[in-house]
Amino acid sequence: MDRHVEFIHDVLISIHENLSELQQRKNFAEPEELGYIEAKIMAYQEVLAILKMSADEFKIPRQELGL
Repeated sequence: MDRHVEFIHDVLISIHENLSELQQRKNFAEPEELGYIEAKIMAYQEVLAILKMSADEFKIPRQELGL
């Protein structure tokens, strides 16, 4: 596997893990922490959307990158 693809896979694994952790924390968060958690979730989702759009523009299959 290409070194760059491995790098993207590693980054995506981290993003998905962080997103999952935040979604779990959201269920038990204090009201004052909820806005912060929701903002981080939206930020991670935006990053994933950008990566998907870029993969499509470059005609790279999403599954090849782990998207």
